[in-house]
Amino acid sequence: MIRSLIEEIALFLLPFAAFALWLIFRRKAPHDLAHWDGRGAILTLIGLLLVAAALAWTGFTAERESGSYVPAHTENGKLVPGGFK
Repeated sequence: MIRSLIEEIALFLLPFAAFALWLIFRRKAPHDLAHWDGRGAILTLIGLLLVAAALAWTGFTAERESGSYVPAHTENGKLVPGGFK
């Protein structure tokens, strides 16, 4: 769960990092707020679109289990883990 959360955060921050690299390539200071003025909303929108596209892609291509889920239960005093059968 943590890994997928980190991946989504990284996808959101990707446009900001790309813009900062572009500023460095153009020999401008990326920490100067004048270069970022007016671009924060666009970069945020691009980041959100990347996250939404990644979530949709994962939803469409994820493996699906067929069958029914059997919850964890006890048999003869032993715990049997749940799973799909």
